Order: sequence, then structure tokens, then C-alpha cells
Amino acid sequence: MSNIAVPGPEVPPRGQVRIVYLGPVAPHWEVHGINGDRILLDEFRQRALARLLLLPPHDPQFRRNRERVARDAEREGLILEWDLGLPDQES
Repeated sequence: MSNIAVPGPEVPPRGQVRIVYLGPVAPHWEVHGINGDRILLDEFRQRALARLLLLPPHDPQFRRNRERVARDAEREGLILEWDLGLPDQES
């Protein structure tokens, strides 16, 4: 028996989300559902804001929570965009 993972068929995305940094005054983040099932997007928004709400991008905890939000979006089949208000090479 082998433990090699066989890639399954490509699953189309279930929605698209954009996370926007609002600035240094809390709340720091806003999550916009661009398309997809409204219930799915609302549930994702709640989880993402719970991880990010009081964290500015320069906080060390932000990097860990950003990865958790990205993994959550991947599990849910969502396309995730970040708008940190920085030039592309810095984000």
C-alpha cells in the first residue's frame, strides 16, 4: 500500500473574496464577498475577521493568521485576494 496522494479532478472555485486593509485605526480589516454563495461568504467573513480584526499588517501575529485565513479559503474553495494598501512587491 502506498501513501502517495493522487491529485483529484480540478474543482471550480465556489466564490471569490477580497480582504482590504483599512488603515492604522481599528477595525483594520474589511472582507468583501465578490461572488459565490452568500451564506458561505458570510461564514468565511466571520472567521477571517475573528483572526484579523485587531491585527495591523506589521504585527508578527498577522503573518500566522494570514496563512490560517488563506488555508481556510483554500478548504472552502474560495479565491482570496489581499489589498494591504502596499505596492505589489512589498505585499
